[in-house]
Amino acid sequence: MTFEEIMIKLEELGTDQTKQIYLNHGVKEPYFGVKIGDLKKLVKYVKKDHELTLKLYDSGNHDAMYLAGLSVNPKLISKETLQDWVQKAYWYMIAEYTVAQVAAESGYGLELAREWMKSEQEMIAVAGWSTYSNYLSITSNEELDFSEIRDLLNKVRETIHDEHNRVRYVMNGFVISVGSYVPELTKEAKQVAEAIGKVHVDVGNTACKVPLAVEYIEKVVDKNKVGIKRKTCIC
Repeated sequence: MTFEEIMIKLEELGTDQTKQIYLNHGVKEPYFGVKIGDLKKLVKYVKKDHELTLKLYDSGNHDAMYLAGLSVNPKLISKETLQDWVQKAYWYMIAEYTVAQVAAESGYGLELAREWMKSEQEMIAVAGWSTYSNYLSITSNEELDFSEIRDLLNKVRETIHDEHNRVRYVMNGFVISVGSYVPELTKEAKQVAEAIGKVHVDVGNTACKVPLAVEYIEKVVDKNKVGIKRKTCIC
């Protein structure tokens, strides 16, 4: 399918109900309001065309941008493109999911996570923390830098409640990821989770809630699923 054909299909799949849900979460025009499940049905028409995925993201249309993230081969994407993508990720759904997940599976995940986490721009920092969390979920523990992860846990403990709104959410998610995917650091992650307690995030006019990290980690432990890695973090 061509770019024009994909855009027509996206418009056909959009609904007023989904548009309103996305609007409540913070999306901006242009977008059609396509459910993620419906976007996934279009992946087979896009994923073999790398240039098409790039064009979809560059369109600035939320639905097309998200589809690009689902379809792109992360092993083919360049660091320069990822830097461009993060600059264009104007709201959390693209920064926290699309950009972060693709970056985590690319050859530059750790490098970009480290850089983006330090940004004063909220959405870039969001992408950074989320990239690192996703990286933990798919990377063998033998490849992880436990010292660095401990330092990041300490940073969360010391700064989370003073960070930008959505950065607080992904920092909390980072603690959960460490506790869930890195058995050697589960105890330390749980201690940090207990220290930070409930994390307050303005989720707008939605019913979304911020998970309590200590409870989330405990559930993973109880199910004996600590350390079970994912094959892919793109979803």
